[in-house]
Amino acid sequence: MSEKRDYYEVLGVSRSAATDEIRRAYRKLARQYHPDVDKTDGAEERFKEINEAYEVLNDEQRRTAYDRFGHAGLGGFNGGAGADPFGFGGSPFADLFESFFGGGGRAYRGPTRGADIEATVELSFEEAVFGAEKEVEVTRLELCDACHGTRMRDGAQPPVCPVCGGSGEVRRVQHTILGQFVTAAPCENCGGEGRVISDPCPTCRGRGRISRTRSISVTVPAGVDGDSTLRLTGQGEHVSGGTPGNLYVRIRVRPHAYFSRHGKQIHLDLPLNVVQATLGTELEVPTVDGAAMLKIPAGTQSGQQFRMRDKGVPDVRGGSRGDEIVTVHVLTPTELTPEQRELFRRLGETMSAPDLQDGRHRGLFDKIKDALGV
Repeated sequence: MSEKRDYYEVLGVSRSAATDEIRRAYRKLARQYHPDVDKTDGAEERFKEINEAYEVLNDEQRRTAYDRFGHAGLGGFNGGAGADPFGFGGSPFADLFESFFGGGGRAYRGPTRGADIEATVELSFEEAVFGAEKEVEVTRLELCDACHGTRMRDGAQPPVCPVCGGSGEVRRVQHTILGQFVTAAPCENCGGEGRVISDPCPTCRGRGRISRTRSISVTVPAGVDGDSTLRLTGQGEHVSGGTPGNLYVRIRVRPHAYFSRHGKQIHLDLPLNVVQATLGTELEVPTVDGAAMLKIPAGTQSGQQFRMRDKGVPDVRGGSRGDEIVTVHVLTPTELTPEQRELFRRLGETMSAPDLQDGRHRGLFDKIKDALGV
């Protein structure tokens, strides 16, 4: 049998790689070498090698043991990490240390819950407001169809370990200067599992799980905000004898051409010309529900806001909708025809200049002087 490659080399990541980086590398390689995609010779073995590396490096306990002891440190996990967490492996004091601090008598029984996975879904502004049904593609470990997670050929149950009798540990008596101690250590024959994979499943190579890419439907609730995360219970990775992990879907919302959002309010900047602002008008403005009429009163000033009731975002918890806030911006014309210029000139002759002594037009400095009594 050829020597196993370094797991970090298999996934193409550094030894200091974060968990997210390891998962991204795994998903990329799993898609590339999946037997349904790559039909070349050696692709299936490469795919299985990638899964094996990911199963170890994606598990904190297994990865720690692998980093310290390499492939030799994974025996106690039957493909995972079974290294002594205190670094006493092979020491005559190892069992004594475990007897005092509870290390003995607890065989490794495998994980009881599968790993969580993540995905990202992108929404339009309107989909975030009203909700949507989206599909996300995830690659996850699922129970092998051939052995149903037992890891044995044709789904047979692994036989009980003849050495430990299924307990996963071997007890022995040690004589020390402190007296006689009965200690327990993980069974070397079964790696502490209590059962022996005597005839491994050829499909999953005795791991009980294989990698699959799935398309999962996600119901996005109305009113969801950007940077939110939805949890889909049980849609994560599967594990034999335990419950699946969860799928966490991160929400990203694309910016809108002219709407912006603040909580449940939708904001819109509305440009008006000087005539519309001066004389007033009624015009159609966009909302997420479609065009709606908005009345602009005469004498409207730039920066003035108008509220359109129930045209905002629904409460994601089922409450009432917010409002749309329309902010008016009066635009000063920059290009006038000679006729328009003459009309403005004649209009200006009929209007007096603003009174600078009027409190509405006084500067900040004048107001400060009044407050100080100067």
